[in-house]
Amino acid sequence: MSVKRTYEEINERIKAGKAVVLTAEEVIGKVREQGVTKTAKEVDVVTTGTFGPMCSSGAFFNFGHTKPRMRMSKIWLNDVPAYAGIAAVDAFLGATELPEQDPRNTKYPGEFRYGGAHVIEDLVAGREVRLRATSYGTDCYPRTKLETTITLDSINEAILFNPRNCYQNYNCAVNSADRLIYTYMGVLKPHFGNATYSTSGQLSPLLKDPYFQTIGIGTRIFLGGGIGYVAWHGTQHSPGFLKDEEGRELTGTGGTLAVIGDLKQMSARWLVGTSYIGYGVTLTVGIGVPIPILNEEILINAAKSDEELYTVVVDYGEGYPKGEPEELALVSYAELKSGKIKVLGKEIPTSPVSSYFRAQEIAGILKDWILKGEFLLSEPIQLLPR
Repeated sequence: MSVKRTYEEINERIKAGKAVVLTAEEVIGKVREQGVTKTAKEVDVVTTGTFGPMCSSGAFFNFGHTKPRMRMSKIWLNDVPAYAGIAAVDAFLGATELPEQDPRNTKYPGEFRYGGAHVIEDLVAGREVRLRATSYGTDCYPRTKLETTITLDSINEAILFNPRNCYQNYNCAVNSADRLIYTYMGVLKPHFGNATYSTSGQLSPLLKDPYFQTIGIGTRIFLGGGIGYVAWHGTQHSPGFLKDEEGRELTGTGGTLAVIGDLKQMSARWLVGTSYIGYGVTLTVGIGVPIPILNEEILINAAKSDEELYTVVVDYGEGYPKGEPEELALVSYAELKSGKIKVLGKEIPTSPVSSYFRAQEIAGILKDWILKGEFLLSEPIQLLPR
């Protein structure tokens, strides 16, 4: 008889302390040892994790009203501009925003030492941040200037809202050009001197549920060290599948998630301001997603290993900047993690820009939360099409 479970049944087992939870890494060996059907009968939840740079991130703030009141029209946090066109004391700070005085790439390659992502990290680390604001003044909001310091505890609201996180799969980047280039995938050496990648492979959330059978709007997740939710499909959400030379469907490609959570619950260990020489600033984000084993089909995908998960190699030296990325090869995550791949007959050393070790830690923390009954699963609204 095929396995069928409901969210309610799994949550009852979690509450009773009887749920069987494995990380996406652990379940691979379990399925190899005893097969899909037996494992599906035993395992209730598989946990995933990823920890990598996610540029499309930021935070909404409500600072609380000043005395006298002020309708803030321009705002800076540690000299990084925040968008103030929302309401009197509301603002949005983007992770990639830079101080106005930052030289950017005028002295190439720029260092990009501090930006919006670093402000977010400072706040969750408990550090003081300088708030500066100006206004044109109104009858109900007469104040025109403000300079003060804030902490995460001193302001009314702080909401992490990331419009595009948790890419289902991402390119492996190489550089065919004859010069060193600086990209969001790191520094790429000329003439295919190195290759970088940014997905946790067999732990990656959207590779383990490629059809979005369990991940949708309202899914409860590990976000930045606290509990968050999938708010919508992410921007540039374009789920699909790679094909090998024989036309076989392999792995998900371009699905993304928009995620939201209370910044006051989060930790600087899992939200890290990150500088890319010659490129800019980003926020490295930790995300973990539980996958309920509702049936055997879900388990089959959740138990795929690095040997079965693939990504494409793309040339960032020529095609990518022109908007015409050429897929040079298809490589498995097992090959990438081995430290070298072969492209166009050349052996190329590989390195990740995301952390597999930290992804393991996230999957383990989420597993522990569920086993302790501290984290229940939420049944999502399925608005994430294949």
